[in-house]
Amino acid sequence: MRYETYDAVVIGGGAAGMAAAVTLSKRGKSVIMFEREPQLGGILLQCIHNGFGLQEFKEELTGPEYAERFTQQVASSPITVKLNTTVLELQQKDDKKVVIACNSKEGILEIETKAIVLAMGCRERNRGNINTPGTRPSGVFTAGLAQRLVNIDGYIPGKEVVIVGSGDIGLIMARRMTWVGAKVKAVIEIQPNPAGLTRNIVQCLNDYNIPLYLSHIVSEIRGKDRVESVCVTPLEDGRPNEDKSFAIACDTVLYSVGLVPDNEITRSINLNLNPETGGAWVDANLMTKIPGIFSCGNVLHVHDLVDYVSEEAMRCGNFAADYIEGKTLQCPIQLKAGGNVKYVLPNAMNLEEPSKMYLRPLIVKNSATLEVRCNNTVVKSIKLRHVQPSEMISYTFDPQKLGAEELLELNTHNSLEISVS
Repeated sequence: MRYETYDAVVIGGGAAGMAAAVTLSKRGKSVIMFEREPQLGGILLQCIHNGFGLQEFKEELTGPEYAERFTQQVASSPITVKLNTTVLELQQKDDKKVVIACNSKEGILEIETKAIVLAMGCRERNRGNINTPGTRPSGVFTAGLAQRLVNIDGYIPGKEVVIVGSGDIGLIMARRMTWVGAKVKAVIEIQPNPAGLTRNIVQCLNDYNIPLYLSHIVSEIRGKDRVESVCVTPLEDGRPNEDKSFAIACDTVLYSVGLVPDNEITRSINLNLNPETGGAWVDANLMTKIPGIFSCGNVLHVHDLVDYVSEEAMRCGNFAADYIEGKTLQCPIQLKAGGNVKYVLPNAMNLEEPSKMYLRPLIVKNSATLEVRCNNTVVKSIKLRHVQPSEMISYTFDPQKLGAEELLELNTHNSLEISVS
């Protein structure tokens, strides 16, 4: 077993991990980054479409191009990178944290550190997660796996495709499968509104005349050795109307039914996870309930754009550096989701400086209003042009800009509720 000591350990070498590690290194901290894949970049490497980088780099890039910008920064820094390395366990020893990892060349590694940044990203939900009935033929994939097969491995999963769920990866794969010569028969979405970004609905479905069935489910997958068809059933008042079911012949089914933060390793240190996000509880410093352990990116909550992942991770890197230097602010103000809001992050904030909030609305509405309430008193109201569940809302709240009465109310009750109407 090898024993080493670093100021910070970053777990995950995707967009979040690289951004956090580079930021920590720029602050003069010694950093080691673990990545279980043979190269840095994460899911970006298989996303060959453009649309990345408009926020972070002010230009449109493909996924690999975006990843390269950060891998170059990592390569030019003193960050220690361990590829093909799996983190096995996190431990707390007094005021020190310990990360246990392993790889085939070095065996077991035990790293003692002052701060840990969780940046493991997310994984796809699959057929088993949503309990789709039917037989178990070949030809059933998650959309992300199909994306890897086409873009990296050079395989075409099938010729006649039905996509279950209108998540962004599924929408992008509808277009990609069309480009490689397959026929995308339909996209089936259980909700009354699309789950993906509006731009992807337009560019990936509408531009190719691919039908989108909202408020429908795939009620059965049929086929013996290979998928032969799916049974599609409409929902009426939230219940399947089997009398209106119809079959779509296909040889391939791709699932794009949501992403889940990849927090298995987090459970080794008994961090409580938020049931709404699948990520850890964090305060405005992006620090979990265990001091010195931070979380950012899609392992904390699933983001719309990788640019937002990088931005959050760079802030996380600075917060981790502040903690190492003993500068962390206390966060006594609890934040909670109010009406028409699925979740709000962070879960707590301080009164000393502005806090950036992220939230997911539960409604589709034009001319909406975001309200920040303290003890049922509205302390801030913001007009929003349009909200929908597929698009995350970010808002920076500055308690120092409140009036004297509102600030007193906040100090008295120590909680804020965020709602959308």
